[in-house]
Amino acid sequence: MGLKTREEYIESLRKMKPEVYMFGERLTNIVDNPRLRAGIEATAATYELASVPECRDLVVTGSPLINEPVNRFTLPPSSIEDLVARVKVNRKLGNWVGTCHQRCTGLDC
Repeated sequence: MGLKTREEYIESLRKMKPEVYMFGERLTNIVDNPRLRAGIEATAATYELASVPECRDLVVTGSPLINEPVNRFTLPPSSIEDLVARVKVNRKLGNWVGTCHQRCTGLDC
């Protein structure tokens, strides 16, 4: 599966059912927890941006691993050009969501 939608991303978190503790308390539903929701929404925006027509060329790239279009944030950069494109997407996304979106350039290198 190449591109994932915002809804598919959020649903994938629901299906994971991770064991998460915060302040000594076990969280049974991370997706709807108000303490985590802003971060989830910001990360979900990285998937949503791929569906915005004027951003698609910047956010979507081809994957040599699966020979399908993928979100630039889900493909490890393999060149300087990939990193430059990622910085451009980060700037666009930062302006769009107005908060940290958990996708810093180099975080996955």
